Amino acid sequence: MDHRRFSRILFNSNAKLICAGREFATEVLDLSLRGALVKKPQDWDLKDGTELMLQFQLNDSELVLEMETRVAHSHQDTLGLYCERIDIESAGHLRRLLELNIGDADLLSRELSELSN
Repeated sequence: MDHRRFSRILFNSNAKLICAGREFATEVLDLSLRGALVKKPQDWDLKDGTELMLQFQLNDSELVLEMETRVAHSHQDTLGLYCERIDIESAGHLRRLLELNIGDADLLSRELSELSN
């Protein structure tokens, strides 16, 4: 059973994970207000709980979104990232992207209010 409290959308974009001066190429697979699922980089050697920056571009745009994340879980091919912090500009763009893809502005508003609690 899926216990996620936040709606997720499928999203495919090249991305970077940055940690202590190291960069890992990856790909975003899905997004929510509270995190992302990404492909595990080939050279990945960090542990669950590691803090890192996720950077990715919105499709057909120059906009780069940044999320300060922590590795919540890792599997053979994927990493689940929990969003610790996101700047206001990136949060606004992420909200709009989710709103367009979820199609339910009321649901998204409820999820946003949960973030502040």
